[in-house]
Amino acid sequence: MKVLVTGANGFIGKNLVLRLREQAGTEVLTFARGDTDAVLQAALAQADAIIHLAGENRPASPDAFATVNAGLTRQICEGLRAAGRSTPLLLASSAQAAQDNLYGRSKLGAEQAVEQLATDHGNPVAIYRLPGVFGKWCKPNYNSVVATFCHNKANDLPVQINDVSARIRLVYVDDVINAFWTLLASPWAGVVRPEVVPEYSITLGELSEQIDAFKNCRSTLISERVGTGLTRALYATYVSYLPKDKFAYDVPAYGDSRGVFVEMLKTPDAGQFSFFTAHPGITRGGHYHHTKTEKFLVIKGKARFGFRHMLTDEVYHLETEGAKPQVVETVPGWTHDITNVGDDEMVVMLWANEIFDRANPDTIASKV
Repeated sequence: MKVLVTGANGFIGKNLVLRLREQAGTEVLTFARGDTDAVLQAALAQADAIIHLAGENRPASPDAFATVNAGLTRQICEGLRAAGRSTPLLLASSAQAAQDNLYGRSKLGAEQAVEQLATDHGNPVAIYRLPGVFGKWCKPNYNSVVATFCHNKANDLPVQINDVSARIRLVYVDDVINAFWTLLASPWAGVVRPEVVPEYSITLGELSEQIDAFKNCRSTLISERVGTGLTRALYATYVSYLPKDKFAYDVPAYGDSRGVFVEMLKTPDAGQFSFFTAHPGITRGGHYHHTKTEKFLVIKGKARFGFRHMLTDEVYHLETEGAKPQVVETVPGWTHDITNVGDDEMVVMLWANEIFDRANPDTIASKV
């Protein structure tokens, strides 16, 4: 399938073109700012589907709203009519098409043009009235507050908020592209007005605070809940604006004659991740917990774990090594230690189910 993407060099366009090129059997045709009408007409003659993203939202002249948003859309429709092609057409419109302003009226004009194409010529048409779209590669200090906040905070620049309670509607660029691709895979007729889901809502104050929390996690090591939903999408967006000299950051390391202990990541409610080393013959640990549990994974070297039950004095030992990955769990009520019984440095990953609290460590010294 040959898919024509107009506005291919824009924010959504860059993300879309990359994703389409990942799809087997898909050839991407592009039309971007500066291309000639001949380029457009040649692409229209070949395309099996069109995703029309090209538009103006902050032009140098207000006339460009009508020229590009409505005018280019009509040009595409006329090209399809002239070529006698009933190519499916997806139009990226805007939620502002419902507003009585220059931009909104120009986007409404584009919608009317493709609706007329569907009526007159039978082309399947899909109109997406998109709210604010955010994600990687969006131009900051332009038309996306998310891009501006992420870029500025990642680069230690100030942001200005006039009304922290102002609420904005957002969709994530990956969800937009998934919606486009899913629709292209399911032929339709007439005019449809799909919506991108999920759609998010957040105040400017909440947005600013969330991005600050992403930034601060490098010093606190406490991660936000970045696995799902809006927080996941915002975190991916924030990280995409980090300058190259901030791709890496230091974490605390505590060293002594036994080796080093390094904290990597802490979570609000799922514990923390660390690693430690031990020289040959060194024993670490020698304590028990009432409630805290841990998981150890030896990734280099050879280890002997020792356990002793605090009531019965039953003793148990087991050995594991980096060549055979195996997780060893500590059990409440059993004191435990780990000894490097190999000839090389031992490196061990460690997860604890709670963040270490120096005021209430639940770690009581006791030899195995």
